[in-house]
Amino acid sequence: MPTRRTALILSFLAVLSGAFLAASADPPRPPLDKAAEKWVQDTLKRMTLDEKVGQLLAPAINSVYTPTDSDIEEQKLHLVRDLHVGGIHVFGTAETFPQAMLNPNYGNGSASRKGDPYAAAALLNRLQQAAKIPLMTTADFEGGTNYILNGGTRFPRAMVLGATRDPELAFRAGQLAATEGRAVGVMVDFYPVLDVNNNPRNPIINIRSFGEDVGRVSEMGRAFIKGIQAGGMLATAKHFPGHGDTNVDTHLGLAVIEHPRDHLDKVELPPFRMAVEEGVDAFMSTHIVLPALDPTPGVPATLSRPILTGLLRGEMKFDGLIFTDAMDMYAISKNFGNAQAAMMAVKAGVDFVLVIPDADAAFAAIKAAVQSGEIAEAQVNASVERILRAKARLGLHRNRQVDIPAIATKFGGRAHQAAADEMCERGITLLKDERGQVPLRVPKDAQVLYLSVIDYASGWREGAPSRTFIASLKLRWPNVTAIEVSDRTTPSEMELVRALAKRADAVVASVFVRIASYSGRMDLTPAQMGLLESIAADEKKPFVTVLFGNPYTAMPLSKLPALLVTYEQFDAMEAAAVRAVAGEIPIGGKLPITMPGVFPSGTGLAREAIAPRLDARPAQATPSFAPGAARRGEPGLTLPRVLREKKPTYTKEAMKAKLQGTVAMELVVQADGAVGDVRVLRSLDQTYGLDEQAVKAVKEWRFAPGRKDGKPVAVAVEIEMTFTLK
Repeated sequence: MPTRRTALILSFLAVLSGAFLAASADPPRPPLDKAAEKWVQDTLKRMTLDEKVGQLLAPAINSVYTPTDSDIEEQKLHLVRDLHVGGIHVFGTAETFPQAMLNPNYGNGSASRKGDPYAAAALLNRLQQAAKIPLMTTADFEGGTNYILNGGTRFPRAMVLGATRDPELAFRAGQLAATEGRAVGVMVDFYPVLDVNNNPRNPIINIRSFGEDVGRVSEMGRAFIKGIQAGGMLATAKHFPGHGDTNVDTHLGLAVIEHPRDHLDKVELPPFRMAVEEGVDAFMSTHIVLPALDPTPGVPATLSRPILTGLLRGEMKFDGLIFTDAMDMYAISKNFGNAQAAMMAVKAGVDFVLVIPDADAAFAAIKAAVQSGEIAEAQVNASVERILRAKARLGLHRNRQVDIPAIATKFGGRAHQAAADEMCERGITLLKDERGQVPLRVPKDAQVLYLSVIDYASGWREGAPSRTFIASLKLRWPNVTAIEVSDRTTPSEMELVRALAKRADAVVASVFVRIASYSGRMDLTPAQMGLLESIAADEKKPFVTVLFGNPYTAMPLSKLPALLVTYEQFDAMEAAAVRAVAGEIPIGGKLPITMPGVFPSGTGLAREAIAPRLDARPAQATPSFAPGAARRGEPGLTLPRVLREKKPTYTKEAMKAKLQGTVAMELVVQADGAVGDVRVLRSLDQTYGLDEQAVKAVKEWRFAPGRKDGKPVAVAVEIEMTFTLK
């Protein structure tokens, strides 16, 4: 027997295999191996009070090129070396705007921009190298890594997935985002949002939630959690104990939810209880006051011991990490002193204080509270031990560096984008088509007027609205006249639009209403809505409206003849919407929320594809391997799902050679769920037998078979197995 303990980590890339892993029978958080446990205990014993306090802090970095000889580098090294911070949160970047009046282009303050993955990884590597104890790195990958970093894959957020009603897609989104996140050195994904969005005027959760149905939010959230964990990151349930029923953006102010405890037990809390049962790794608190859970006036959940320690730790038995939401949000920063708020959060029971405006002041306040006995040192020790255990579970005690040359092989790419495209397409929901104009049936030479109707003209962090929609529309109908209509469009300009509409053969309108932090806005102007209604008055003219972003915009626009809802706003979703309008893809999404008085939850008209896809990949020759098997991307195909797996054997020779790496295989899942032919696509080892062991093991796997048009079929899938020595 080898003297070195070994373990096998299997990596299943769902975009390749389509395998939605069944819930594991293993414990949610299995015990650490002996080496990891020893590292935790030895590290904890050696730590000073300063080092323990520092572990509770998680300030932020921007993902921009940072010279080692710079003020930013010096500041970040101070956090790591002098304050001993335990975590680093990864942002994209921001652009500061001039504070000038009458400026229609910028807006006030600054705007978020996407960062660079290589810059993020390089800076994290340097900070990890400087840290005495490895850093826990975090990010908000709500829409995939491309939500904050250029080059990654932008996946749709939760409400799109909720509209598909397919947990497998939620699993795949979580897994692929985690695969890309780990590639740049991020360990914790602050997702999924488990808030039940049952308030149509919620300006900040909205499309970030899976919907308003408690059971479906729980079902989709469960799959997303499992996906993130399968991709190698820690998953976070947020915003505890619920942010779905408020009309206040906590980035801008302090919100209050007045519901009694029995309502919270029935609506807000069940998805979070599910997360505990499923072994979610972390929780994020919300900056919302809930008097039914803590009657102390004005104290939000983030600072509430009855909520975090009493309810979450005590009643719900959660033993993972608790993060605050960002402490620079106005709900905290404008109502509590920054240092005082950080101390109160730790006293309430959090393990990590996130994005602190003044880390030095927060450190001093927490340390003073421990020294005075206001915060028990035993509580700090318990938090630090949880943090160290999580780091050991991620393997940070063995390796904390990012393989920068390997980023390009795991971060982004066509396969991941194909998965994102499928999610976008399947979530599109047709709420209304009273004139039968979806798909749009007009000749290729028709004169089409396209209206890009936007909420306001600044702050578009995802890129200019309609930049993809217009180009895609012109591929189908070359004679497109495109006009932007914003909150600044004048009455005379709107009259010009009305005149152009009368001359057009058809009108397509895209309505962009964002759900964004620090905005609070979620409506069109009365003039914009009036313009659309006046154009719709011509019943003979085809008129299709596509809604991007806030789906509740459909309520005041319910008189329009045709309404497609996408729930998102980014390039891939614009392209998918054009395919839906053109009839190149089926439409089958179901509304995951209620629009009171107009559209009940579950609304969704079905449409079949009537035209070939213009952007379809060129037809490929019949593959030599498994020529009769179906393959991912075929219409009507549901991919196989893993039911039972067998771990391969790590040969003694490979262990002695300290050989680690990945075997990529293509296999056929037969119509009865058994594995047929298997071939190695990317070899790890033909000398010590690891390729052979991977093939031998996968032949004993069992699947729920793939189905095409409802019937079991043989499906060719690709799977990766990663051998790692511990």
